Amino acid sequence: MTTVAVIANPGKSFGGGLPELRRVLADAGFPKPLWYELAEHRPASTCAQQAVAAGADVIFVWGGDGTVQRCVDAVAGSGAVLAVLPAGTGNLLATNLGIPQDIPGAVEIGLHGDRRVLDAGTVNGEHFAVMTGAGMDVLMLQGAREGLKDRFGRASYLWSGARNLTAKPVRATVEVDGRRFHDGKITFVLVGNVKDVFGTIEVFDGSRPDDGFLELGVVTAKGRTQWLRTIARVVLGQAGDSPFVLTTRGTRMTVTFDAPTAYEVDGDLRSPETLLRIEVRPNAITVCVPAFHPAADDA
Repeated sequence: MTTVAVIANPGKSFGGGLPELRRVLADAGFPKPLWYELAEHRPASTCAQQAVAAGADVIFVWGGDGTVQRCVDAVAGSGAVLAVLPAGTGNLLATNLGIPQDIPGAVEIGLHGDRRVLDAGTVNGEHFAVMTGAGMDVLMLQGAREGLKDRFGRASYLWSGARNLTAKPVRATVEVDGRRFHDGKITFVLVGNVKDVFGTIEVFDGSRPDDGFLELGVVTAKGRTQWLRTIARVVLGQAGDSPFVLTTRGTRMTVTFDAPTAYEVDGDLRSPETLLRIEVRPNAITVCVPAFHPAADDA
């Protein structure tokens, strides 16, 4: 008998909310799943560890990218199976895997979809499924949290990014697999595990979350004109053609800043650091994906 667990962020919702999720699971034969709701004393990581210890075969994660990331970090390497219920704003991992923002559809995938083993990245020891970055990317996230994100969704990132086009570059040294890749001023650095790290905008062409590599992008654009040119290239799927974008891939990366710099992990902010140590961890997590879904195969 399959044991199902639900880790729910009650502050996030879609469809008919958690009551609908309970009904759909009950109709599918799971009227009493292991149920964990996040609270100040019960973070997502603790809930995920408890679900694994209780023998859950499938762990449904109800929330946004931050909740999913905390669960990924907690269960990486354990063999636990995660099923994403995209109740957040960006839902970046769900988008890359083809998970619909539809409760019956997402539950069907969790119970009867395919299982896919993916790589994860780590930054300063913390796992991520989608991306980590620092610089203007973090300014965009900070702006998006100033009451805009819940009202305007992904558009809030574009709005807050436009407000920060004149942000000053920071000096950084970037090494990839033991070799110097860049040394100089940058606007931001982004490391991704999937190709679409900003919703449906493809940033890392050809990237797969199970190829054993992480993708690195360094942006050197300065001022409004260079930034607008860079953003246009990214939106058109031509980031690699921009003279202000440097890209590569690797398994180990370090980014050293000349001053403490805030960074983000799958869309959640972290305290400033002067050094980011980033590595790929192959075959770290197992996720539920649509059966024979082309988007999931190419993510």
